[in-house]
Amino acid sequence: MKANNLEDRVIDFAVFVIDLIEDVKKNYAGNYYGNQLIRSSGSPALNYGEARSAESHKDFVHKMGICLKELRESYNCLKIIKKGNLYTGNQQKIDMVLDENNQLISIFVTSIKTSKSNNSNIKNR
Repeated sequence: MKANNLEDRVIDFAVFVIDLIEDVKKNYAGNYYGNQLIRSSGSPALNYGEARSAESHKDFVHKMGICLKELRESYNCLKIIKKGNLYTGNQQKIDMVLDENNQLISIFVTSIKTSKSNNSNIKNR
């Protein structure tokens, strides 16, 4: 996967969530988890941009790890919103966002593992 494609995907993910939030109940729980989801879902796009400009391998892995943490937080928020019946929109829409979130988690896990492995191989030469 090209870096620009991943950058576009994390940006699109944040935009999907912005659209999804419109159909979250406007009560205390809906507002709380909706606001949290907006923050956590936007963070990977911003931090991935920083990771692409990392000053070192360690800095890259650290920023990618932040992206991964925020994606996992987003995933849990989405599941709470769904299971808590806080989402009033089309269930296929929230399922699609959950699926994209899960795919992004897998991509970041793999990328971090690959980066660590590549760096270890370089050090062992």
